[in-house]
Amino acid sequence: MGKRGSHCHFSPVHAAWGPEEGGGTSHSGTKLGYTVTDVPPWYLCILLGIQHFLTAIGGLVAVPLMLSKGLCLQHDLLTQSHLISTIIFVSGICTLLQVLFGVRLPIIQGGTLTFLTPTLAMLSLPNWKCPAWTNNATLVNASSPEFIQVWQTRMREVQGTIIVTSCFQIFVGFSGLIGFLMRFIGPLTIAPTITLVVLPLFESAGDMAGQHWGIAFLTTFFIVLFSQYLKHVAVPLPSYQRGKKSHFSPVYLFQIFPVLLGLSLSWLLCYVLTVTSVLPAAPSAYGHLARTDSRGDVLSQAPWFRLPYPGQWGTPTVSLAGIFGILAGVISSMLESVGDYYACARLCGAPPPPEHAISRGIGVEGIGCLLAGAWGTGSGTTSYSENVGALGITKVGSRMVIIAGACAMLLSGILGKVGAMLASIPIPVIGGMFLVMFGVIAAVGISSLQYTDMNSSRNIFIFGFSLFAGLTIPSWANKNSALLKTGIIQLDQVILVLLTTGMFVGGLLGFILDNTIPGTQEERGLLAWKQSHKGGMESSQLISKVYDLPFGIGTRYCNVSWFRYLPACPTKLSCDKRMDELKASRQKTSVEACLERNSEVGADTPISTNWC
Repeated sequence: MGKRGSHCHFSPVHAAWGPEEGGGTSHSGTKLGYTVTDVPPWYLCILLGIQHFLTAIGGLVAVPLMLSKGLCLQHDLLTQSHLISTIIFVSGICTLLQVLFGVRLPIIQGGTLTFLTPTLAMLSLPNWKCPAWTNNATLVNASSPEFIQVWQTRMREVQGTIIVTSCFQIFVGFSGLIGFLMRFIGPLTIAPTITLVVLPLFESAGDMAGQHWGIAFLTTFFIVLFSQYLKHVAVPLPSYQRGKKSHFSPVYLFQIFPVLLGLSLSWLLCYVLTVTSVLPAAPSAYGHLARTDSRGDVLSQAPWFRLPYPGQWGTPTVSLAGIFGILAGVISSMLESVGDYYACARLCGAPPPPEHAISRGIGVEGIGCLLAGAWGTGSGTTSYSENVGALGITKVGSRMVIIAGACAMLLSGILGKVGAMLASIPIPVIGGMFLVMFGVIAAVGISSLQYTDMNSSRNIFIFGFSLFAGLTIPSWANKNSALLKTGIIQLDQVILVLLTTGMFVGGLLGFILDNTIPGTQEERGLLAWKQSHKGGMESSQLISKVYDLPFGIGTRYCNVSWFRYLPACPTKLSCDKRMDELKASRQKTSVEACLERNSEVGADTPISTNWC
């Protein structure tokens, strides 16, 4: 297949049925400035790359801040800043791997909340609960060997669990099993799973916002104002082009940076209220944690440069209890990423990703989780939906922009002051951001039901029961863990972690009920789900241009010996098949043009395909 296909020649102009160099149209019909294979000017790559990094900053910061309490680090801001820097650095590495060798679409990788719920469930086990003295800021000495041992043993346990479960994702991706799993997992499994990622976190978000509800609601107000009410308001900013020289161009700042602008304004207000002594200085007073100096002098303590490295917290350890719980997070992350791949392809002017690209993307995400576990971020990595949405806003789908953004993440991860600055955000400001962020994630999970027939009592029962059970069973298990003891310590831990992880309980029930209760493919939403992920007739040349491996790797290895049988290797069409594809594409274009002419003339009789 390799050599024969390489001698087939025909016009690339007719074959490349899609966007051309220097701009094109996405599959959603939106005019693009740059498509996925285009290379914008270097300065534009840098600016838009930094923008993508700033768009992802909310999700990147959320994971270590939410995890700090389970790791006994709520009063150690310097270590929190190191965790933030580490997750930013590793996300940059994973993004480069995904864009260059994975699915090859312009998509950012970062820490995922789907790992957070099972991780917190594991850390809530009796043997991993934080000592009482770590909850008292006056008793915590962040540099003492005792305290370092307390939090690092917990982090090493999380690291080992993530490393082991990442091997499952690597296997599923590179073996091509992801396609097999998608046959049985539909919207009624995905909806309760993703929704239950964040619903159990309502108490933590409420506690943070409750430190000063005024500041929290103000942060929420700013984010909602910018992202919903002012998203179509363009701000004129100075720009320069060779032809027009200096001029003002409209930029939709509020739509691009709603979270960043909301956090910055609330943070600035907290600083003003701190300087003017409006907020109380007494640590026990309500509203003290809204002060910008309540988080200590972490900015002055943090080093300017700090290079994160694998094993920086010690040698990872593994327990059976955490593995099964985080496996539920891995599966949820994979399903979410597959949907992001298709959405990203539509927005950046690329054809729908073929199976080999999806398999590579999931496999590389597994490698990213492996690296995250080795470096010790406290979480795995996944594709970021918010950055996929940013592609539609900027109309720039070039993967070179994401490569520039990944380089910005690597640089920011090395600069210790960046992580320290993000770790010093006042608690109520973070709580206000979580109110919006977690609410949107829960709604994204529920929106998967749009593919199903929700007039069906079958579907209503499956979703409602799975969601409610995913809330009640973990709540009961947390309060009655003694009743679950079997006498085997390892088995007790596994049972407790699984039953206290809402996304596992709800997702498992949804999966079992959806695949056992009789229902048609249309009723279950599987037909509409597959149709939404199905592309039109695309040129194999365009698919090869977008999704083939770089640097000639695909040509050198995937067409020889047994490598071409690997699911992650691009498949080359023979000359005959490519010519057949070209003929079918031309025929389809001819029919569409003929029908369009017919509608313009207003003929009453339809024009047959043969006449066209």
